[in-house]
Amino acid sequence: MTKKISFLDKTFWITESEANPKHVAGLQLLEMPEDAPPDYVEQLFVELQSFKKATPPFNCTVSTFLAYPMKLTPVDQLNMDYHVQMHVLDDISNKPELHKFVAKLHETWLDRDKPLWQYHLIKDKANKGFAIYVKVHHMCGDGASLIRMFQKGYSEQKNSENFVPVWAADLILRDPKKVNIFKQTINGLWDVILTLKDIIWIWVRLLVKLLRINQVYMPIPFSGTKTMLTGQVKKGRVVSTLDIDFTRVKTLSRRLRASANEIMLCAIDIGVHRFLKDYDHTFEKPLYTNMPINLRKPGETTAGNKIAIVPVELAYGEKDPYLRLRQIIENHRVVKRAAKVSHPAAFSYYTLLIQAFSTLFEVLHMSEWVRPIANILISNMPGPPNTLYFKDAKLLATYPISAMTPGGGVNITMVTYNGIAQIGLVCCNSKITSLEPMAQYFQEAFDMLEGCVDDPSFNIDDIGEKV
Repeated sequence: MTKKISFLDKTFWITESEANPKHVAGLQLLEMPEDAPPDYVEQLFVELQSFKKATPPFNCTVSTFLAYPMKLTPVDQLNMDYHVQMHVLDDISNKPELHKFVAKLHETWLDRDKPLWQYHLIKDKANKGFAIYVKVHHMCGDGASLIRMFQKGYSEQKNSENFVPVWAADLILRDPKKVNIFKQTINGLWDVILTLKDIIWIWVRLLVKLLRINQVYMPIPFSGTKTMLTGQVKKGRVVSTLDIDFTRVKTLSRRLRASANEIMLCAIDIGVHRFLKDYDHTFEKPLYTNMPINLRKPGETTAGNKIAIVPVELAYGEKDPYLRLRQIIENHRVVKRAAKVSHPAAFSYYTLLIQAFSTLFEVLHMSEWVRPIANILISNMPGPPNTLYFKDAKLLATYPISAMTPGGGVNITMVTYNGIAQIGLVCCNSKITSLEPMAQYFQEAFDMLEGCVDDPSFNIDDIGEKV
């Protein structure tokens, strides 16, 4: 059995380098059962290594022709010493030290001659908790499909007897219903016509904006703001995480008539500006975020990647957090309206084109010379609403840690789990040594957004006192 790879999936393989690997990851914090023996993690490690048979895509290697990926080919047996590893830390509740260790794991790319995934168990000497860092190549799926996939390895109840890890689980992902050849051909031709029309319209609208005839449209590609965090992506990573009660986010969303995503965009925008200020990097220009757009139809659960990524201008010039939020709401909805009236494939190809140029600049080591597409990539995905268990260990938290985009910046991903927004941050460490202050600034900025509803005197220059 072989599996074809879509062109969008192939791009994550083609554009990968040792300096900029294209895997995504998750840092999970777990609690052992009350009656766990002292060697619980060691026993779990041996048990996980015993599952040597896997299901697609976890049992597949990439077959290539002249370095170009052609298909996924299953292997008979896994090298479990590579795929499942164990480490020991003194205290995983020491978040900065845990983040440093995870950053080291995250900066190395996956072995391209093996199935593209790894599980790392991290034992805690200090208490009854442990962690799992898992990484999988982005060509295996986007955030939405990978979250559904990895939930197969968890259950809502303790499950010691029938436990099967995700790589050995039966992953049934529904494909679109088959239609007859004639109807499929007609629909395909019509989709091509609509896609071409909308691609042309996207570029016409961008040209009109460039000529300053009508400014109300998506940002011009490569008009992002240069900062110390943008530029050529190099080897080495820094990682941080934080939690925000998602009930608070939803309550504030209703009070300010903004989406939860817009609330988080504003808090993150304020936090990044404040972080850059620590390095004497201040400016009266907006930052830009790359916004992933899910192109799946409602109810569609196919695997692989079906996303577009387009830039969104953030806020500038206002010290009042509420006024900055109103700027972000308008800019965000301009892009959403543009996506809504365009064929999904048109947005996908537009993404591929501008990302191809960004990747070319990275390959030629020109990323320092050109403006970035954006300063931040922010994605937001719904996760499991209830408490889950990995075998009989309670899952306390799960933080997504994504890949770097060409042109640098910070990649910030949020997953809601059990009513908590759990946020992972990652960026290149060539000019900074820690993202811990940035995570704290996000928290303070969110608190300030809550407070500014009743107190208009709040000023974004006031955050940072806790750091």
